[in-house]
Parts: sequence; C-alpha cells; structure tokens
Amino acid sequence: MPAYAHWLSPKLRLSSVIFLTALFLTVFDNQAFLSAVFKVVDSSGSAGNDFKIAVFISLFALFSLLLSFFASKYVFKPIVTVILLIASVISFFMDSYGVIVDLSMIQNIVETDTREATELLSFGLVRHVVLVGVLPALCLYRIDIQYHSFFKELGVRLTTIVLISMVLGGIVFQHYKNFSLIDRNNRALRYLINPNYPIYALGKYVNRALNPEIITLMPIGKDAQQLSTWKTRGKKAIVVIVVGETARAQNFSLNGYERDTNPLLSQQAVINFPDTHSCGTATAESLPCMFSDFGRGDYSDSKAKHYENLLDVLSHAGINVLWRDNNSGCKDVCERVPTDNMEKLTIAEFCNDKECFDEVLLQGLQEKIDRFNNDGVIVLHQKGNHGPAYYLRHPEAFKKFMPECTTNQVQDCPREQIINAYDNSILYTDYFLNQVISFLQKNAAHYATALLYMSYHGESLGENGIYLHGLPYKIAPDEQIDIPFILWLSPEFADHFNIDTECLKEHSSEAYSHDNLFHSVLGMLDIQTGEYDAELDIFNRCRH
Repeated sequence: MPAYAHWLSPKLRLSSVIFLTALFLTVFDNQAFLSAVFKVVDSSGSAGNDFKIAVFISLFALFSLLLSFFASKYVFKPIVTVILLIASVISFFMDSYGVIVDLSMIQNIVETDTREATELLSFGLVRHVVLVGVLPALCLYRIDIQYHSFFKELGVRLTTIVLISMVLGGIVFQHYKNFSLIDRNNRALRYLINPNYPIYALGKYVNRALNPEIITLMPIGKDAQQLSTWKTRGKKAIVVIVVGETARAQNFSLNGYERDTNPLLSQQAVINFPDTHSCGTATAESLPCMFSDFGRGDYSDSKAKHYENLLDVLSHAGINVLWRDNNSGCKDVCERVPTDNMEKLTIAEFCNDKECFDEVLLQGLQEKIDRFNNDGVIVLHQKGNHGPAYYLRHPEAFKKFMPECTTNQVQDCPREQIINAYDNSILYTDYFLNQVISFLQKNAAHYATALLYMSYHGESLGENGIYLHGLPYKIAPDEQIDIPFILWLSPEFADHFNIDTECLKEHSSEAYSHDNLFHSVLGMLDIQTGEYDAELDIFNRCRH
C-alpha cells in the first residue's frame, strides 16, 4: 500500500467522526442560528461572551448527542451523508435569503410548480452544496471508521451519550436563567437549528402525506341567496377579484411610497386601504385563508380542506364564478368552480418562452362574461411580483427604475437594484389593474362592475438581511405582512347596491385584513347567509 494511502482513507474512531461531524454542522450549517442568538444576546444585555460560548458548545453537544444515536456500523455513513446534504441546502437559503424552513415552507416548496422552483436554482446554490454538503460527505465516505466489538462499542456509545448529556445539562443548568429568558422571548429561534427543525418539519409533512386524513367536505352557506333587489337593477353585476402575488404595501405610491409606482391607479377613482394585513406569509397558507370564513385567528390548513369557501357560497347563491390562473394553482380554493389555466398559453403578445405576463388573464374574458346568466365573480390570480427573479415579471416597457437586478441570486445584487426590479413589477401591476378597470368600464352599458385587489402576502427585499417571504407569522417582518388592498366601484355598481363611496373613503385608513374579504364580497353583492358577519363587511356601515 502506498505511503500516502492513510491520507486518502484515514482511520478514525467512531467517536472522533461524530465530534468532527457535529463541529462541522455547528460551524458551517448554523451561521443563521448562531448569528440570530448572538444578536439577541447582545441586544438583551443579559449575558456576555461566556454565554455565547455556552450556546456554541451546547449546539455542538446537541449534534454530538443526536449523531450518537445513529452510530451503528451499517447505517451511520448513509444517514450522516443525507444529513450533510440536507443541511447544506437549507443553510444556503437560510444564510442567503433569511428564510426559515418549517412545515408551511415545506408545503409551499412541494406545491410550487417546476417553473417557479427552477428560479431558486443558481450557481451559488450548487457551489454551496458542493463545498458544504458533497465534499464533507465524500470525506466521510473515505474515512475508515474503526469500530470496537459489538458489546464494547455499545458500552462506549452509551458512555459517550451519558457524558455528552451531562455536559449539555451542566451548561444549560449553569446558564439556565439566560437560556430560559431568551427561549421564552424568542421561541422562533428553534426554527433556525439546522437540520434539526427542518428534518422534523419534513417528517411531519411526509407523515401527513403518507397518512392522509379522509376529508369529508363540509358545505357552508347552503342557505345563501341574493336579496330580491337584483331583479330590479336592469343590469347584471360583475365583480373582479385580483389576487396579487407577493405585493407589499410599502412599495405602492398610493400608500405614500416616494417612487411613483401607481401613476395610473392614482388617476382612477379607487379607494385605497393602506393599513391591511395578510393571513399568512406564504401562498400555501395565505391564499386558502383569505377565501375561508375562519379568519386568521381560527384558521388551519386542515380546517380549510374540510370546509367549503367563499367561492362555494357564491355558487350556492346562484352567482357565476370563474377562476383564471397565471400562477402555480389555486391551492384547492377553486376546486369546485370553473377554472382557466392561463400561464401555459402561447400568445405572442403576452407570453415568452418562460411565462406569460398578467395581461393574459384578460384574454377571452369578454366571451366568458357574456355567457353568464346571473351576476358574476371572477378571480384573476396574478404572477405579480413572484421572486426572486423579479426582473422577469414585467415586460421591457416597464423597466423604468434602472439598473435592475437581473439574476435570481438577489442576495448578490446591490439592494438598490433588487428594489428597482421589484418596483418595476409593481409598476406593471399598476398598469394591469388599470387595464382591468378599463375592461370593466367598456362593459358599462350592460353590467354594473367592481374591482377588488388584494395581495396574499408581502415580500422582504433585504431588510435586516432577509429576502423573499415565508417566515413564521409571529416573527415575520412587516414587509411580509403589510399588503395592498384597493377597491374600484363603477357608479352603477355603487348605486345599485346602495354603497356610499365617500363613507368608504372616510374609513379607509382603519385597520383591515384578509378576514374582511369573505364577508365583504358577500355584502357587496347583497348575499344573505348565516355565514355572513356584518362586522367584517367593509361595506356594511357605508350603505345608503
């Protein structure tokens, strides 16, 4: 055997490999966790460098303890290899974008279509996974782990587990006050421990997928019916609900943003609600929530799957409902109503080889409306501002704020360029909403029309090192929760449904949320049902 062979396949005891792997996970895969904890320590003033060292050693001991439970000769390397690879992927997104991989985020990832998923792939991700995941896994594979006999190895392992547990317990006991205070006030820090919490969340998701509950759909609003006044209006009513993707309120000039990102809507008779908050921070949660009647405080994914939603109630009342999608699907919201998938069209005017711009949502819509036999509600699901490739969300004509960040690795761009690309997409949304209003105005001779626009969550653009969205709601920044909410009513619609628009303007600065959508849509169309809550209907106190 060549003399250098021991360098290529070093011989190490199992305990040494465990400690080296634990140290690697602590140093290279938990920068987000350690940075967050150290920031809390520095700001709280309740502990110093000795506590930071205690946190580091505790994390190292925790990983050593957990790896010891997998320290079997035939499963150790495969399991640790998977752990290293998973941890490397997660650490990239945590360190680069400031995201947290919890159950909601995993659901969002799984339900995202291939086109959106590929936007998250980058050279930076591949490089990071190779350096922090693949190479350490190859090194582990090359190590010739020296095991004792079965019983001796078992004894060594039990002794190691006991000693590590004593060290971990001793550190926690010595610094219990600081650990307990920080944990009590910053419980979301545990979400950042990589890969412990993400693997736990993945396990929950897999278990739920492999053991799906039998869903018995509970109908709601079967008693729904329009007030008889609709018979005397002479015109059918059309309400268009535009569901915005990833638009945050802070970047709308209607809300005081210094850039003029709403030059067209500012010329329309719109009513803007600047203090509006989302139900969640990710599509998979927030989109079903905004169409449910539970409200954020009582909402859960399980409940949403067991109960009908706003679109079902509208259908029960005899309203014609249509969902048109230019995104990755409706997350089960539109399962029981007619749906048009527009994102896969190949209309040269609005589509390129990657995707279609949101204007495609208006294609062929007139024919659909003309076939309605009663009032109609149309939901237009935008591509909107979906990141990180914001520069792809708008045509060339809307590249007003330059230079743009033209990569999906937004963390590598100057923040000004990220904001430029994002603001250009907001500018295009302004144009698209104005196009919807123009479309409705052209139908004034035959229909009383209205537009209601809401985004289902916001977006972080590098504030405090955080990008994209999806943080747990209780620690999510305002940028991910504050959303635009805009209303436009044709004069005929306001007249037919006795709505006082001046009253709406007077109350527009009050706090609103997704909780208002369900009941306001019912209220604006004079639909009576036991599910209706007048307190949450923004129109209720503004009727003649």
